[in-house]
Amino acid sequence: MLLRVNNLKTYFDTDDGIVPAVDDVSFTLAKGETLGIVGESGCGKSMTALSILRLVPPPGKIVAGEIWWNGENLLARRESEMRDIRGNEISIVFQEPMVSLNPVFTVGNQIAEAIRRHQGLDKKTAWQQSIESLAAVGIPTPKESVHNYPHQMSGGMRQRVMIAMAISCYPSLLIADEPTTALDVTIQAQILDLIGKLQDDMGMAVLLITHNLGVISEAAHRVLVMYAGQVVESAMVDKLFERAYHPYTKGLLNAVPKLSGNADRLTAIQGSVPEPTQMPDGCRFASRCEFATEQCRSEMPQLEPVNSGQTVRCFEWRRAMQVN
Repeated sequence: MLLRVNNLKTYFDTDDGIVPAVDDVSFTLAKGETLGIVGESGCGKSMTALSILRLVPPPGKIVAGEIWWNGENLLARRESEMRDIRGNEISIVFQEPMVSLNPVFTVGNQIAEAIRRHQGLDKKTAWQQSIESLAAVGIPTPKESVHNYPHQMSGGMRQRVMIAMAISCYPSLLIADEPTTALDVTIQAQILDLIGKLQDDMGMAVLLITHNLGVISEAAHRVLVMYAGQVVESAMVDKLFERAYHPYTKGLLNAVPKLSGNADRLTAIQGSVPEPTQMPDGCRFASRCEFATEQCRSEMPQLEPVNSGQTVRCFEWRRAMQVN
């Protein structure tokens, strides 16, 4: 197993109280596999990724759990060792390349810098590898484009540059954090196809973070559904779309537009996410759930298997399944 996360907890100690941004999250990721993490903004998706890389911003802190990478616990590694892993063995692509790319350096210089830092190559070799990386992600005329500054490129091309930088050192794991959010639908499809092709060519695993279930259905093998810092359901992607068990997952699926020709209105999930510093003792979705009981409001449900490879965090999933 390439990556194994066990009972990860990342909390923020704020003036208003403790925020459990990532609360007891566990999952595995095998070589060549794509694992999707889906949920609303603020559910803990991105913080899970930053925790893996040990890049949690203050006042956040990993307070419990284990992150096993190739058989070694990353939480026991020195910071100098983590710097060697980031960008080399594990790379990340963020959703807004203009924030991640330095506007005063050419894209070629920025990619070459990452290559020289992690692989120790000379300037000429690193520059040539930068051109090859741009060619690998489908940027036209890479020998000329390598001299461009970020502002001279479109949003889709900048995202390709970010992916080129991420794969330039041939990582074993690519974390794609909302890689298509700021792009139009056509470019989104191109970026997803590109990541899939690179994954096949390089044999790398992908951790795909998104709020878009359509992206998950196209690109992932397995999926974790997160809500208020917790995993509420996990499954193979086809199984999840065939039958979701958690009321929150069912609500997400019901909110996806369908090209069926029917005039049905989209179904919204009523209510709002609990205040981060005032999480309830029981199920965190209880205040928005039509099936919630007194047990749901007072006792925290645990993840339990419902069939082969599918788990759900819900006391009332059997009753919820009867209403469809």
